[in-house]
Amino acid sequence: MKRTVARRGCSLALALAFAGVALATTARAAAMLTEGSTFPTWSMRDQTGATATSQDLAGKTYLLWYYPKAGTPGCTAEGIALRESYPKLQAAGVEVLGVSFDEPADNAAFAEAQGFPFRLLSDDGALAVQVGAAESREQGATRRISYLVGPDGKVLKAYDSVDPKAHAQQVLADATAKSGS
Repeated sequence: MKRTVARRGCSLALALAFAGVALATTARAAAMLTEGSTFPTWSMRDQTGATATSQDLAGKTYLLWYYPKAGTPGCTAEGIALRESYPKLQAAGVEVLGVSFDEPADNAAFAEAQGFPFRLLSDDGALAVQVGAAESREQGATRRISYLVGPDGKVLKAYDSVDPKAHAQQVLADATAKSGS
């Protein structure tokens, strides 16, 4: 009996140790990038099914705004604010790209319903995990974060806490300050 209890205790301790390692690894994988970090290369489909890549944007400043779910209130508010600020963001040299786990068809419906002039990308989870927007590929939705990436592919600004209605103005102010305009 003592031997069985000891084995169960050992098995439980091993299981807890492995779970702790798995959680620690996941937490590290989901850390936000910092300013000055090189942004990972990426390739994703947009709402039309076309492929967009980080190489396409080389030499340009761009905003990748992660939103949890197309058509939800917070995501819609953030998208509308970016849509309203889009001409000013373009004038500041910023390309806007929305990113979620939604399928291209769902992003297409969202973009059409809201009249978004920018691309909405479908992340399979690979980039989201690398940049802290998700802890795993199996996660149902991304966190609401954004990155302003410079023409050299380095993070100009990391936004780990986003107010959907104010985010566009925050990005515009940061982009203008970074460019010296």
